[in-house]
Amino acid sequence: MPRYFFNTRIGDSFVPDADGVELRDPDQAWNVARVTILELLKEEGQTQNLLNAVLEVTDADDQIVLEFPFSEVLIELPAGSSLKH
Repeated sequence: MPRYFFNTRIGDSFVPDADGVELRDPDQAWNVARVTILELLKEEGQTQNLLNAVLEVTDADDQIVLEFPFSEVLIELPAGSSLKH
């Protein structure tokens, strides 16, 4: 299984994920990113600084697979929607 890394970018600050996690595919990485952001917002609160952050998901070759703005998790998906990204 491929390994994905969930790095956080807030303005000019960059917090790398040194360990990463093995996941089946980019769709599963998207789901993990969403849950991770929701947990961080729950723990830290929805401060303006945190809402401007982006979770950059990269693969083992350091290529960006997806960029997930923290503020995007506040948008509710329609019930029964299969839209992921």
